[in-house]
Formats: sequence, structure tokens, C-alpha cells
Amino acid sequence: MKLLRPALLATALVVSLTACDSTATPGNSASGDQKPIAVDLPRADSDFWNSYAKYVPQFAKESGINLMTPTNSQNDIAKLVANTQALTSQGAKAIVMAPQDTGAIATTLTQLEQKKIPVVTVDTRPDKGNVYMVVRADNRAYGQKACEFLGAKLGGKGKVIEFQGSLSSVNGRDRSEAFAECMQSKFPGITVFAEPTDWEGAKASAALQTRLAQHPDINGIYMQAGGVFLAPTLQLLRTKNLLVPPSDPKHIFIVSNDGIPQEFEAIRKGEIDATVSQPADLYAKYALFYAKAAVDGKTFQPGKTDHDSTIVQVRAGLLEDQLPAPLVTKDNVDDSALWGNQIGK
Repeated sequence: MKLLRPALLATALVVSLTACDSTATPGNSASGDQKPIAVDLPRADSDFWNSYAKYVPQFAKESGINLMTPTNSQNDIAKLVANTQALTSQGAKAIVMAPQDTGAIATTLTQLEQKKIPVVTVDTRPDKGNVYMVVRADNRAYGQKACEFLGAKLGGKGKVIEFQGSLSSVNGRDRSEAFAECMQSKFPGITVFAEPTDWEGAKASAALQTRLAQHPDINGIYMQAGGVFLAPTLQLLRTKNLLVPPSDPKHIFIVSNDGIPQEFEAIRKGEIDATVSQPADLYAKYALFYAKAAVDGKTFQPGKTDHDSTIVQVRAGLLEDQLPAPLVTKDNVDDSALWGNQIGK
């Protein structure tokens, strides 16, 4: 099945392209008649989400979107609810959000649906409640790719510590479940220490400190979010003289998720070995695209898109555009097409 109405999508993309010279700024419409679209940023303590935040006004301007001044819920569901109420009262006609607690947002989504304010969620999918579109990558694939990479590097034997994202988030669950299933089925000779972190770098660092004291022969790490785990992990390994190149027998093989420039630099230095590049740029681009489409009354169906992704129906009435997220290693870390090599240039 194809993406709904190819001609309609093409028209929308043409509109986006022809708006590139717009002088629109957040809170102002490029043409004076565009309905306001709101964006709530999920947190400011992650390099990944800070990169996403930089892309939002850029793509809003290119698409001629009347972008309201973005809010930031700081990884707090209560703040997200309050921000949503404020944005609604200020006239938002569509809202883009990335709820970190995917179970606690259901009531707010129901209220917005009753008010006929469409919602696009980015990177996370609500456990309950309807949204117009989920813009996300296949997070189970993240865990699968990390497992296969580490399993191959360790030759199917060893000990791996996994920094799990919050299990109240569909992303944390998807990555953790896929990683565990892959390890159990493909690499039963590897022992996995799964450590819940709530996406907090300090918790990951403390868990690593404890596990290394108990198991100094740990030789693999899976970080589900490099944006929050990379710096404290490298700092701890450095203090223990374990931050050594892959050629050294003491090297701990590390695979991450995010695709931020700092991870790429760590790969080049041989400090970590791989990451899955979450498309921060495409998250912003297509979240805004779908928010504008919702305001314009357009609809979509499951199928392949024209931007190398697939729209899937994850449950009745809920569509998810699954964007590509490639594995990055030393072999392709300098690829100019990766957003982590583009941002800031």
C-alpha cells in the first residue's frame, strides 16, 4: 500500500520548498494567515534533544510555518501538561511533543482530541490515546543492532552492561526488550547486566562503577542514549585507565544510540565503537510537516513514503512514520549525509 495520496504529499512538499526564502520567525506567520503550531521540547540536558531544538526553527522557517515560541517540559510530565494547557490557551492549532513518560500523557491527549487540536509525537509513542502521527525510528531495531554489533565484537562471549532508558517510556522498553531477546537467542554466552537509569547519566555512571568493582572483566557496554550517557561513561572509564583503543586487550566495546557529534568524535578516537544515528534533523522536519498537514486537514495511510521511511499502523487509528536510523562505525563515521556531521556547519 502506498503513502496516501502521493499527489497531495507532493503538493505539501512543494509548498515546503517554495517557502525556503521566508522570513518567518517563531511566533510569526510567513504569510500572515498560517495557523499557529506549537512545539514542546522534552528536555535540555541531552545533546541529542538540544540538537533537535536547533532544527525546529530552521525547518519551521523553511516550511513557512507560524511557529509559536517553543516550550520545554524538562523531562517532567507535569510541566508538559502545564505547557500544553498554556499553548492551547494561546491559540495553538496543533502541538508537537515528545513525552518522556509515554503512559502518563493519555489524559492530556484525550483533552486535546476533544478540543480538535491534533498532536504529533516525536521519538516516543503514547501507550494510550490518539495522535495525528508519531514521528519515530524503529526503536526495537536500535536494540537489535546494538546486540548484533556487540555480539560479533565479543565473539559471543563476555559480560555486557546495558544502560536502559526509562522503562516508563516506550523507547526504553523497545530497546531493552529487543536487546535482551537478541542476546538470549543469538549470544547466550554473553552475560548482560541490565541497569535501569531513567535516562539519567549519573545513575548510569553509578551502575557502571558498581558493576566494574564486581566484574572487572566487563568487556561491553550498551548505552541507550549517548546524549546523556556518553560523557559520564567516558569520564569514569578514563579514571580507571580503561579508555584504551580497540587494539588493546583491555578495550571495552561500546555501542550507543543517538548519533550526536560527540559520539562521532569518540568513534574517531577509538573511545567507543558504534552508535545508531537517531535522525534529529528528520524528527524536526517531519514532525512539523505532519503538524502542518494536520492543520490543513490532510490524512495519511500506511505504506512507503518518498523520504525513505515507512508509515505503519501500530494500533487502530494510530500511524507511525518510521524514519531510517543507520548504524555508525569507524567505517562510515565521516559520511557527510549523517546529521551529526552537518549540525553547526
